[in-house]
Amino acid sequence: MSKVTIYTKEGCPYCAAAKKHYTEQGVAFDEIDVFAEAGAKEKVLDITNGQRIVPVIVEDDDVKIGFGGG
Repeated sequence: MSKVTIYTKEGCPYCAAAKKHYTEQGVAFDEIDVFAEAGAKEKVLDITNGQRIVPVIVEDDDVKIGFGGG
C-alpha cells in the first residue's frame, strides 16, 4: 500500500475535498497543516518548486498539486 501525505491549510475547501476523496476510497493518509507544523510550509515550497498552493498530495514519490475532485 502506498504512503500518502496531504499538505493542507485550515479552511481550504480543496483540502477538505481531497481528504474526503481519500477517506471514501479507504486510503489512509497523513495530514500536515502547513501553518501549524514547523517547517511544513518550506517543505511544500521545496517539493512544488515554489508554488504556494494547497493541497499538495504526495503519494510515494508522486506529487500532485491541487485537487480537482474525485
